[in-house]
Amino acid sequence: VQLVESGGRLVQAGGSLRLSCAASGFSFDDYAIGWFRQAPGKEREGVSCISSEDDTTYYADSVKGRFTISSDNAKSTVYLQMNSLRPEDTAVYYCVVEYTLLSCPTYWRAAALPPGFGSWGQGTQVTVSS
Repeated sequence: VQLVESGGRLVQAGGSLRLSCAASGFSFDDYAIGWFRQAPGKEREGVSCISSEDDTTYYADSVKGRFTISSDNAKSTVYLQMNSLRPEDTAVYYCVVEYTLLSCPTYWRAAALPPGFGSWGQGTQVTVSS
């Protein structure tokens, strides 16, 4: 599995960014895919995800109403549209995919992930200046 993120950059507070994750190398039908983020000195956070089985989406409370996740299956790409960005959104954003029959919030809102969870991209840096 290969996940390649792009779109992260420096942006002013209140601005918008769209992150992209191009996925390849996996053929399972049932999966959860989405975004985690990690900021220095903070816990890793499950930001948003989509479940392939039923298109369930999940958003962390911290981003609800500002971020939107979407997918283009023809391009095997997942997007994260981020609006009204805040300095506290500054982090490295990772695209993650996991084969699962479970709905994606099961993992994305979990306090801890199971060992070996998911295939991870290399991450893309988002920096929001105040």
